[in-house]
Amino acid sequence: MGQLMTRTVLLTAALTGTFCALFALVVEAMTDIFRLWQLILASFVSGSLGSLFAQTALGRWNAGRR
Repeated sequence: MGQLMTRTVLLTAALTGTFCALFALVVEAMTDIFRLWQLILASFVSGSLGSLFAQTALGRWNAGRR
């Protein structure tokens, strides 16, 4: 059970990191347009959406209902 949990945590982290890296490319393209508070907001949105993406990709939404 410990090995499965470790694998799940690492997979979630990898998926979130991948999503955030791709989102960062979009932000980088728009950096000249953004102010500091907008970059902070974009980072928050990136992390939040990345986490939701990873949980959705792993099917975590249904796991809580069981």
